Amino acid sequence: MAKELNEDTGFNVSIKTLLAIGFAMATIIGMWFALQADIAEAKELPLPPPQDVTRMEFDMKDQMIRNTIMTTQSDVEEIKKSLEKIEDKLYNR
Repeated sequence: MAKELNEDTGFNVSIKTLLAIGFAMATIIGMWFALQADIAEAKELPLPPPQDVTRMEFDMKDQMIRNTIMTTQSDVEEIKKSLEKIEDKLYNR
């Protein structure tokens, strides 16, 4: 049969357990306030300036892309020539 809980019901808790519960609560409360302080500090920090692309950086990236396209084009032409040689050997042209 289940025991009934009322104002006369008692239970035993050791001092060691009470100290552990108190220490855990103090740790959690301390972490909460530290987190709140970090959030408040982060709100006060200045925003980083926007990153503008300089003309020189744009020109360098544009030139790099153009060089890559030209290199790719020459690679494709070499592959086409190799493919033609393979087809000539395969079909005895």
